[in-house]
Amino acid sequence: MTDTTENPVHAFIAATVAEHPVVLFMKGTPDAPRCGFSAAVVQILDHVGASFVGVDVLQDEALRDGIKAFTDWPTIPQLYVKGEFVGGSDIVREMFQSGELQQALTEKGVVLGEA
Repeated sequence: MTDTTENPVHAFIAATVAEHPVVLFMKGTPDAPRCGFSAAVVQILDHVGASFVGVDVLQDEALRDGIKAFTDWPTIPQLYVKGEFVGGSDIVREMFQSGELQQALTEKGVVLGEA
């Protein structure tokens, strides 16, 4: 993690993941994803019934670059649960298929509803 006091984008990211239990930094919005990887993670979160906040990184180039530096993770989307970076599309999909995602969400106190 980088120093959030120096970088307003990192401060925004840190505040967003602290404020919301489940945050997806993605291309587009949950209602209108702008890439297949973002769409896949939205579908998985909807399927397990996890409510989440989607942050469109395409609206701000500093945010798009900043999120990659913040986690030292090169791709978008990026999923955070209770302030912790979970992973990108492939990791989320693998965790969903194995049941780990649902377990991790539940263990962190995220209420899963009906899809």
